[in-house]
Amino acid sequence: MARRYDPERRQRIIDAAIRVVAAKGIAGLSHRSVAAEADVPLGSTTYHFKTLDELLVAALRQANEGFAKTVAARGALRDPDTDLAADLAALGREWLAGDRTGVEVEYELYLAALRRPALRPVADEWGRDFADLLARRTDPVTARALVALIDGICLQVLLTGAPYDEEYAREMLARVIPRAPCSSDALRGSRGGRAPGT
Repeated sequence: MARRYDPERRQRIIDAAIRVVAAKGIAGLSHRSVAAEADVPLGSTTYHFKTLDELLVAALRQANEGFAKTVAARGALRDPDTDLAADLAALGREWLAGDRTGVEVEYELYLAALRRPALRPVADEWGRDFADLLARRTDPVTARALVALIDGICLQVLLTGAPYDEEYAREMLARVIPRAPCSSDALRGSRGGRAPGT
């Protein structure tokens, strides 16, 4: 019997793996549970993904791409004239709005890297890519601190089930972002005045 051509099968398996993690957690993920969810033969899952780690890497990469699309849709993050803290706080609201199942799955896959070394490079990609984007608006060190803060705020919201407090997030992010010199300091510098203590 000829094998049926099914170019979408690999993607359906990844989507099914994400649904299994959403329903049963990482512990419920197996080639068999994913095959059943995707409605494909068991051999198809092992053909496309020899190990569960390979399947988890693909699922985490897809989750990362979903977040990257959300970030890319916010052109304001690239606009130097916008309030970066406010933009990032609004991004958190968008990400955590409504049903949080998708975000919870993303974090479950992300945190699985603690026990599965194969996932660590992909988990790291998310932070590096986000920091690279933010470094265009600030500096690389601050960008990494902003990613860590956003990550921490979102994780706390998910763990506690608390509502996302956009104003709190904006205030905390603003504390990390270096302030531009105030106009009076700039004016004093342009007139040759010395900064206090010099």
